[in-house]
Amino acid sequence: MATLPNIIRRVTGPKPRSFQVISNVPSLRRLRRDAMLKDESVGFVPTMGALHPGHLALIRQAVQENTHVYVSIYVNPTQFGVSEDFDSYPNTLNDDLEQLRSLTARFWNDDSVGQITAVFTPTTSHMYPGLKPSSEIDGQGSFVTITPLSSVLEGASRPVFFRGVATVCMKLFNIVQPDNVYFGQKDVQQTYVIRRMVDDFHLNTRVRVVPTVRDIDGLAKSSRNVYLGRRRRKVATVLVRALRAVRAAFLDAHTERDVLLGAAHKVFEDEMQRQEALPPHARCMFEVDYLSLVDPLRFTELENVEPKHGAILSGAIKMLPIEKPQEDEDLGTGGRNLPVRLIDNLRLEQITSMLQRTRSSSSDTP
Repeated sequence: MATLPNIIRRVTGPKPRSFQVISNVPSLRRLRRDAMLKDESVGFVPTMGALHPGHLALIRQAVQENTHVYVSIYVNPTQFGVSEDFDSYPNTLNDDLEQLRSLTARFWNDDSVGQITAVFTPTTSHMYPGLKPSSEIDGQGSFVTITPLSSVLEGASRPVFFRGVATVCMKLFNIVQPDNVYFGQKDVQQTYVIRRMVDDFHLNTRVRVVPTVRDIDGLAKSSRNVYLGRRRRKVATVLVRALRAVRAAFLDAHTERDVLLGAAHKVFEDEMQRQEALPPHARCMFEVDYLSLVDPLRFTELENVEPKHGAILSGAIKMLPIEKPQEDEDLGTGGRNLPVRLIDNLRLEQITSMLQRTRSSSSDTP
């Protein structure tokens, strides 16, 4: 893949103070054609709204590398299963637009970066102009499937998820025709699916992956965190604590799958025991969906991690509804006390070099 240029071609004429909100395809295509004729690059950040600092980090990266940044806000129904939380997914368009306006104002006086120039807010009839989109596994419609990547881990737990993601991204990429697209490392399997789709279908765009943004206690930023409420929010860090326990074992020179994942299971088991010892009005229960240790190139499960190649460690848990909510207890946005599924990952190849430097330093010590 080609490296990104160090110099961005700036907007011809005055830099726009704000962005256009566009809901239909022809208007966005006209804007994109105008940028193309001026040889001005476009970076694209697809979102489902409910923007948080992780999304804003993607946009900040995009304005560093493109003349224009387009952001889409669209909750895509085809990536939700029939029993999943599509109907309750946060709809915060006005707040999202206000966040983007605030961010745009910060870029306006900085000539070293690009600018957010369009926010695309299509309706489902725009995105799926033919058949009504289906969330059934064997549903009818025009879909993009990327197998076997889409069939494991998240795909095993959510069978239509990556079919919906790949389909809506193919549509968005065709509409926007971006030079660069931006995704977060938190959704690591999604980045592999998108990269495979871009390569297999010869799409003329570059996939950029931005590091996960976390709260101070390590919890990965996610639009679904607003559903947790205070009690579940405290326990939800068990996932990142488990992943970090694997990292500690890896830094201690362990490479065997059973040993590495065993460190994570120990964290889960200890936290589960602590919660089970509490009375129902005080505890917070969860379920482990999966733990995975895969090759960073093939995305296949590993029995042993080769330090020079590293691995991707990922996991998913489901925070269960509070058993006995207290009066006026914070149950998260909407107060519906719904199950909340959380995912996270660490790239062990990022710490392989740390391990190698540690070993090298030790060997050099007299």
